[in-house]
Amino acid sequence: MNTVLIDVPTMIETERLVLRMPQPGDGRAVNAAIKASLTELQPWLGFARSNPSVEETETNTREANAKFITRESLRYLIFLKDTDEFVGSTGFHNIDWSVRKFEIGYWIDTRMSGNGYMAEAVGKLTELALNELNGKRVEIRCESTNDKSRAVPERLGYELEGILRNEDLSVDGERLTDTCVYGKISGSRMT
Repeated sequence: MNTVLIDVPTMIETERLVLRMPQPGDGRAVNAAIKASLTELQPWLGFARSNPSVEETETNTREANAKFITRESLRYLIFLKDTDEFVGSTGFHNIDWSVRKFEIGYWIDTRMSGNGYMAEAVGKLTELALNELNGKRVEIRCESTNDKSRAVPERLGYELEGILRNEDLSVDGERLTDTCVYGKISGSRMT
């Protein structure tokens, strides 16, 4: 089956949030959140190392829109349901449609952290992957020293399957890092 034909919701709602695929024009709000969160994002995420321009962020969100349509990756932008304020970004990357394996990534605007929004969003994506997209495995990977990122899968009941030692370079390229691998699997077997 051509993955473009797989039905994936372009918008998802939770109790407090709306998650939707990126649209042209979203770059300004995303960029403002990156700029407000640079200190917290720079140690962990490459896109925050260079303090991107609004144009660079707009380009990135439009590329994410295209990849969503082709099902190469499925990024969702997170907004507060009541005020439409931008909260952060999450989504599926490193998708293996033949296995139905999804990896979830995420980041939050620092001004929105501490409210449980990311756990709410990632919890909803986990349900989407395992229940609606017939996922067999959902995975979250993060650097072992990133306590805030690790708190999300731990709060959601993901199993820490292992820590890959000296598995990657830090974002600044100056040291080796350990990667935590968290997973959830479905109870069904492939047919």
